[in-house]
Amino acid sequence: MRRVYLDSNATTAMRPEVVAAMMPVFTEHFGNASSIHWFGQQAKSMIDDARSEVARLIHAETAEIVFLSGGTEADNFAIRGIAESQRAKGRHIITSTIEHHAVMHTCRDLEKQGYEVTWLPVSREGLVDPEDVRRAIRPDTVLITIMHANNEIGTIQPIAEIGQIAEEADVYLHSDGVQSTGKIAVDVRKLKVDLFSISAHKIHGPKGVGALFVRKGTILKPLLTGGGHERNRRSGTENVAGIVGFGVAARLAREGLTTEMPKVGALRDRLEAGLKAGIEAIHVNGAGAPRLPNTSNIMVDFAEGEGLVISLDLKGVAVSTGSACSSGSMEPSHVLTAIGKTPDEAHGSLRFSLSSMTTDEDIDYLISVLPGIVGRLRELSPYYKRA
Repeated sequence: MRRVYLDSNATTAMRPEVVAAMMPVFTEHFGNASSIHWFGQQAKSMIDDARSEVARLIHAETAEIVFLSGGTEADNFAIRGIAESQRAKGRHIITSTIEHHAVMHTCRDLEKQGYEVTWLPVSREGLVDPEDVRRAIRPDTVLITIMHANNEIGTIQPIAEIGQIAEEADVYLHSDGVQSTGKIAVDVRKLKVDLFSISAHKIHGPKGVGALFVRKGTILKPLLTGGGHERNRRSGTENVAGIVGFGVAARLAREGLTTEMPKVGALRDRLEAGLKAGIEAIHVNGAGAPRLPNTSNIMVDFAEGEGLVISLDLKGVAVSTGSACSSGSMEPSHVLTAIGKTPDEAHGSLRFSLSSMTTDEDIDYLISVLPGIVGRLRELSPYYKRA
């Protein structure tokens, strides 16, 4: 059976170059980077090289990159670290209703601890209004956390405008850049963010490693204490192999921004055009907003999303109904309900997320099999027959 992978916002395959760079670390360069002997210093040098590559990807300084276990830890470190370090100033946080669960659940947990969180609405295209951010700021506001690009519908937020507002109000700004990094150009200086989360496995690197950009002068309380690794910001023996792989993936992603991503965007557009031509009553969520070039969230009227995912899987095509962190949940996507979709409409939406490894043949195959699947499922729907 032909296998087509269109769920890259959940994770990506490691590039061969990444695997090749990591293998020697397991066998030859296995030292602890905190050790002062040759083995340790070899490991430290490899981490330094990777840190430089990750910094170049987002136009940061090398010393501003903190390595940790992934995007979830990066979000937690940013939000909890600021909340704890700024308690004397206030306990008010601003975020949006379409954040990733790593941000959303962290903010809800802080609410239980006595913090106040303002949950900003989004437009029907999934965008936060910067003026809503401005109006929400209070004297006791300590943090604004708004994602750079949404993991389900791909909409890109006006972070630079929000960053200007945060800078004028002297409030820290964090942005979850896990989905945007490596797919669109990211410059943390132009975005005016103080903290920015990224993850290796979204850009063809290994799982279990990520990074947090921490602008110079930003005061964070560490989540983990111990040996004082990562300049006393994240204790724990470094995952040298994972970090090395992350560095290679970051370099390849940076090089591919101008060569690979335009091709991915063209494939995404062809996917949407082909499905619209072959299936009636479908809609692209967030189509009117700036979007990531690899992401398409399509609502299929009179068809249930889980049934579509299972049927596509039986044909060898991997897609999702939303965030991988919510797989198996019977609740409708909080992102889709936030942009005004009903629970039924949300349940009928599919997320297609491409990568630089996606081919023309992959898209052609999807376009050839999905119309028949939708037709069979609609035959079982009394609502479709009535309509």
